[in-house]
Amino acid sequence: MKASSNSALRPRLGGHILVDQLIAQGVQHVFCVPGESYLAVLDGLHDAAIQVTVCRQEGGAAMMADAHGKLTGEPGICMVTRGPGASNALAGVHIASQDSTPLILFVGQIERGMREREAFQEMDYRAVFGTQAKWVTEIDQVERIPEIISRAFHVATSGRPGPVVIALPEDMLVEYAEVCDAPHYEVVDSAPTTAQLDALAKQLSQAKKPVAILGGTRWNQAAVDKFAEFATRYRLPVAVQFRRQMLFSVDHPCFIGDVGLGSNPELMQYIKEADLVLLVGGRMSEIASQSYTLFDIPVPAQTLVHVYPDVGELNRVYRADLAINVSPASFADSLSALQPAQPAAWAPSLDVMRASYLSWTDPTEIRHPGTLQMGQVMSYLRTALPEDAIMCNGAGNYATWLHRFHPFKRYGTQLAPTSGSMGYGLPAAVGAKRIDPSKTVVCFAGDGCFMMHGQEFATAVQYKLPIIVILIDNGMYGTIRMHQERHYPARPSATALQNPDFAAYAAAFGGHGERVETTDQFAPAFARAVASQKPAILHCLIDPETISPSTTLQKIREQAQAAQA
Repeated sequence: MKASSNSALRPRLGGHILVDQLIAQGVQHVFCVPGESYLAVLDGLHDAAIQVTVCRQEGGAAMMADAHGKLTGEPGICMVTRGPGASNALAGVHIASQDSTPLILFVGQIERGMREREAFQEMDYRAVFGTQAKWVTEIDQVERIPEIISRAFHVATSGRPGPVVIALPEDMLVEYAEVCDAPHYEVVDSAPTTAQLDALAKQLSQAKKPVAILGGTRWNQAAVDKFAEFATRYRLPVAVQFRRQMLFSVDHPCFIGDVGLGSNPELMQYIKEADLVLLVGGRMSEIASQSYTLFDIPVPAQTLVHVYPDVGELNRVYRADLAINVSPASFADSLSALQPAQPAAWAPSLDVMRASYLSWTDPTEIRHPGTLQMGQVMSYLRTALPEDAIMCNGAGNYATWLHRFHPFKRYGTQLAPTSGSMGYGLPAAVGAKRIDPSKTVVCFAGDGCFMMHGQEFATAVQYKLPIIVILIDNGMYGTIRMHQERHYPARPSATALQNPDFAAYAAAFGGHGERVETTDQFAPAFARAVASQKPAILHCLIDPETISPSTTLQKIREQAQAAQA
């Protein structure tokens, strides 16, 4: 599609030109905290067919934009003001960077003539964001807005996706120019060569114990379905990386589990003993690699086929026997050409690992201290939630219940930061519900995690978004306390929390809130939360000893003391 002809040009305000570029690139949602530094852009949004979500803190706005990028594959758009606003937004930019999420952050900037005087809220954006974004720039000339916005969309979505930061000098935005709008961006991609597919087929034919591990971004529903068909033909065991469970259905007979925190030990052993690893879309970074212990570095003991959309990542840590520089979607598109020549030699081991996975993720036998049993809560949610419910969480041991026991069956149902950022779950849930109000959206949060961005509950109320927050309260920063007991037993320090009544917190904002102290109370409370059609918080109080599904603080402490004796 070509840009509009010069005959249609008319003088436009810089802020309006920017908004017109967003429309030309297909943007439908903007998440922002307003600021006087970009009033001309806000004025342009007044009449635009773009849905604007006003947030309560810039970090929450950036996380909502990240959620948009994760769910759609299109850049999430965030707008914040200069200085403190940009500083707050950095948390979301870091998430988008480590999670390979397309995101574009627009930041108001001081007037061009005031630079390097330490003007009000002045910041060197290239220096501050340079290590976290794929590209950081500042628009000095109003005539270049279409060019730079077009480039930003291409950079954010091509190769390994990630964040772009664009600073907007206040005086530039109020200048006028006659410029053409840029055409809609197109994601750059390629396809595997015939030789690469032949090599993969040969390696599969020679394998005795293969495994596929899926991760990263640039997937879509069609790619997920096509890879599942490929796995079915080969009876190929498939695992997913940390917080990428939505890439392969738990119901598929080839699925054997997730490679992350608190993973099935039998799965970890299977991967170590595998003779062929097909790594698609993921980097196999610290968490998924179990602190870089699953594979030898730089040359893994296993034959490694690594499929990744950015050539800069291939062979960076792990030397691949076959490196394929394409997106997961393009790779999955090419797999129909591969057909097994004989029945899978590894079928018995797949059956063993599938049985191990089903046993590991059965919540019905989990018992822990306290009157509220999380295993039974997870069993209830399996029956109460639709398959396309979007599950959101931040960071903390509480998330283990969700990642281990929730049956992710569809693409687009998971929002969780692989960067381990606390406070992500609530703004992600708000963003997801804002994007698609028809979906059931559930946020899992710990007491410490929730309070990092709890103010965005007000955003949910403002836009009448009936998300459900399952707030798991153990009165501490549980993950840090767990590590303290492991390394400094019986010496807790700086991890205790005194929390508010979170049910009353929800009601104070105009939402629905309930306190849940026993297992029997959870199901009726959840049903009432759904029926309320309001943003809801279920304040679930669990025993502080319940630090994970498999152990307690006391056990960790005793083991550490015994080791030190």
